Amino acid sequence: MRLLVIGGTSFVGRTLVSDALGRGHEVTTFNRGLTGKDVDGVEALRGDRSTDEGIRPLAGRRFDAVIDPGGLVPAHVLRTARATAGSAPFYAFVSTTAVYRTWDTAPVDESAATWPGAADQEGDPADLGKLRVHKRGCELAVEQVFGLGASLIARAGSIVGPYDNLGQLPWWLTRIAEGGRVIAPGDPARGLQLIDVRDISVFVLDQVEAAAGGVHNVVPDGTNTTMGRLVDTCVRVTGSDATPVWMDEGFLLSQGVQPWTELPLWIPDLPDVGGFWAVSGASAKAAGLRTRPFADSVRDTWEWLRSGGEVQAAPGTPPFGLAMEKEQQVLAAWDSRQAGDN
Repeated sequence: MRLLVIGGTSFVGRTLVSDALGRGHEVTTFNRGLTGKDVDGVEALRGDRSTDEGIRPLAGRRFDAVIDPGGLVPAHVLRTARATAGSAPFYAFVSTTAVYRTWDTAPVDESAATWPGAADQEGDPADLGKLRVHKRGCELAVEQVFGLGASLIARAGSIVGPYDNLGQLPWWLTRIAEGGRVIAPGDPARGLQLIDVRDISVFVLDQVEAAAGGVHNVVPDGTNTTMGRLVDTCVRVTGSDATPVWMDEGFLLSQGVQPWTELPLWIPDLPDVGGFWAVSGASAKAAGLRTRPFADSVRDTWEWLRSGGEVQAAPGTPPFGLAMEKEQQVLAAWDSRQAGDN
């Protein structure tokens, strides 16, 4: 197939391009040439879809499908969809489960209410505070131009794997590799639902090759690891002497430790987020999604980091991880509390 991949130089896009080339497809990438190096073997087009002029390099070209793995501004996606509607019969867009409006019930499936969005909305790609609304607007832009039958909306969950441009799993790996006492949040049995970037890529390419339209939550159908297994696997694959110190969530919150950012992938077990790690993956599973063991993702991410891989954070992405000084303060407060209890 002749595939047009928008972006295609980091994390999800890079993985899609590499896998598509490995399947024997002809791949053209379209990007500004600012984020990273194009994968060897592609035809690289330079342009900027934030303007009508910037999208002109796509004029007169024909493709079997467009894959858009990173669109963040609805108006940009709408412009891309319109520019390719007459030259490509199918459009695949990688969205996010963050488009869902509430997380207080489980499971969260594709019928759940989403945030409102507008297909023509402008905005700053780095303004991740509007990610939920903007991603929904991007979905609507694709559906408006291509229709549901000729488009794939792949709502990815929390993504891990090599070439990570977010930095959550890499932070745990690098921190645990340093050794010593490491703060571990909440209940070790707390389930997590994480998807490897390579499994997303295989699923999207399979759907593109079959021209199979639809909206799917691209997540494991159920939790596929726990916070305890995450920490223990990081200890094992890094060969570290780190000692996890499990602290209850109330204590961590009282110390001002921020969930998700300071302790990546930690979402407190509270009623209003009861569905966060309970997104239904049944639709994607029925359509062919297969997920690898989580331990493989941890091992391969560590091997990537050891071989010189470095997280190139996407614009607007917050820095992940707990500062060393704060970590030591929280550990000291925990020790003091434990001593007082005894």
